[in-house]
Amino acid sequence: MEKLTHIHSRTIVLPQTDIDTDQIMPGRFLTSTTREGLGEALFADWRYADDGAPLADFALNQPGAAERQVLVAGNNFGCGSSREHAPWGLVDFGFRAVISTQFADIFRNNSLKNGLVPLIVDEDTHNWLLENPGVTVDIDVASATLSLPNGTCREFPLDGFAQHCLLEGLDQLGYLLNKETEISHFEQVRRWKP
Repeated sequence: MEKLTHIHSRTIVLPQTDIDTDQIMPGRFLTSTTREGLGEALFADWRYADDGAPLADFALNQPGAAERQVLVAGNNFGCGSSREHAPWGLVDFGFRAVISTQFADIFRNNSLKNGLVPLIVDEDTHNWLLENPGVTVDIDVASATLSLPNGTCREFPLDGFAQHCLLEGLDQLGYLLNKETEISHFEQVRRWKP
């Protein structure tokens, strides 16, 4: 996982509410055990026609969409099943943050574990972002703030452990591996002696 300290990007807007993980990553793509290539399957039923051709009017198929790192979604993003493939696909496509007023807990946790920042914002900020697609935003992970081009700066909730892992580019296993010396020392000191 790469270190994630700051995101400066234009937004892509998908205003639909209650976008579930099956819409984000349809079930037929869940046989993959690797993250690579899942960006192509992201929102597949919305992005492609029955013959596989990209639908020109879908937001992710617009010119320049692949360079944008911030998705602004409607309320209750990532509801439904707990599939980790959903954040895998979002990250593989190039997203580093998703902004909404609410996320399903499991999706939120899976996102943070995979280097995707789920930003919960207030309704006024959310409405402004929905009404101004393509604006450039700044996200500072260290201060957990979102800055908008209209001068608005909003804090967003981000627990300390997830923030540390994002800033250091660590997943949970990487965090534990970084503590290997301390863990070994603890085991030596606490070793049971018959």
